[in-house]
Formats: sequence, structure tokens, C-alpha cells
Amino acid sequence: QVQLVESGGGLVQPGGSLRLSCAASGTIFSAVSIIAKAWYRQAPGKERELVASMTRGDATNYADSVKGRFTISRDGAVNMMYLQMNSLQPEDTAVYYCNLNRYGVNYWGKGTQVTVSS
Repeated sequence: QVQLVESGGGLVQPGGSLRLSCAASGTIFSAVSIIAKAWYRQAPGKERELVASMTRGDATNYADSVKGRFTISRDGAVNMMYLQMNSLQPEDTAVYYCNLNRYGVNYWGKGTQVTVSS
């Protein structure tokens, strides 16, 4: 059974940085069965949206709103995925979710809250 656990959220001032982490059990991020891995976010009253994704071959893609500020990465040695978030703005406030698509099935973590406020 695949399980994902996010960490690293918190309260940060505008212009600050956070690094989110996603730990996986039951699979590894580099497995050929993993079609894609990604970070999503959901702000209050809004739909969940894709923030950044990484293909099986580790090609990356970002939402226009975070390009140049956020970086998705993974560390195969510790089976972790990360989202480095710089120049955070109040509109980045949301619950951030780790996602894997394995054999066409989506798996989600429970999310970590990111709040950007002065």
C-alpha cells in the first residue's frame, strides 16, 4: 500500500521561503510504475490545483503562478520528494499535497498547511 506523508509547512512572512518534504512508503519515487509525481495545493474556497510535477524521467513542469519561485525535486537515496518555495506571497497560502500516479492510480498525502502572512 502506497502512503505519502508531507511535512515542512508553517507560517512564513511574504518574501520568505519554505521547503516541503514528501516521504513515500510502499513504493519508491523512481519506480518505473510511477507515471508522475507532483505537488498540488488547495486554498480555502478554491479547487485543488497543480503546482509542480515531475515525470517518470524527472522532467519538470510548473504552474505559471509559481514558475521561477518553486522547485520540485527528489532524492533517490532517501526516497523523498521536495518542493522548495521561495519568494512566497499571501496568495500561496494553501494546504499542499504530495501526489503520485502509480499504474494510473492517484495517491495523496493528507497535506501540510502553508500560511504566508505578515
